[in-house]
Amino acid sequence: MSGQRRILLWDLPTRFAHWLLVALVAGAVVTVKIGGNAMEWHGRLGLAIFGVVVFRLAWGLVGSTYARFAHFLPTPAVLRAYLRGHWRGVGHNPLGALSTVALLSLMAGQALAGAFSNDDITFYGPLYQAVSSELSGWISGLHRKGEWLVYGLVALHIGAVMYHTHVKKDNLIRPMITGVKAVEDPAVPPARGGGLVALVVALALAGLAVWAVSGGLLPPPAPVPPATTPA
Repeated sequence: MSGQRRILLWDLPTRFAHWLLVALVAGAVVTVKIGGNAMEWHGRLGLAIFGVVVFRLAWGLVGSTYARFAHFLPTPAVLRAYLRGHWRGVGHNPLGALSTVALLSLMAGQALAGAFSNDDITFYGPLYQAVSSELSGWISGLHRKGEWLVYGLVALHIGAVMYHTHVKKDNLIRPMITGVKAVEDPAVPPARGGGLVALVVALALAGLAVWAVSGGLLPPPAPVPPATTPA
């Protein structure tokens, strides 16, 4: 259309984190269904998921315009306006913003719970030693129940994206791949901010979080006493 112009909507770190999280969650689902030795990979994927979520949370504070929580988290008035059909904007709509926060929170909780969990057979999370076996068992139960919440929220998220793309004719997938969106309002600015320093800070926070959840804060195991030779 003649009145449209293309703007940068989603920066590269946002897009990379989004699709990486999709791949990691898919891998975590596959490995937990396989079980057995694949549970070791399930644990590694859980740590990676936690790192990506922490990165996205940090990027929501220091990233570019439309990736920031300050830009897309809705107030009650904005949410009411959206439900009445009066909201106009780009990026996450108010319900999409709430869905994004819910998904990130659930993924973080699932990954953190997995670090304390065990399957009583071969898998013990990296923070298993930090709690009692009873508490680890309780957290393991929550982790298994949370799996169904993940399925539900992911299905709801995908359904909403398909609805907007095919019914409302607002393609939400292409901008998350290319980063670019066509807009009609000439006052809508392209995404700005989220430079190299912000990227390094977000990556450092994610790396620190993964190190801590992988057991980096736990005391080292006691050394094995040397074997003694009987006289």
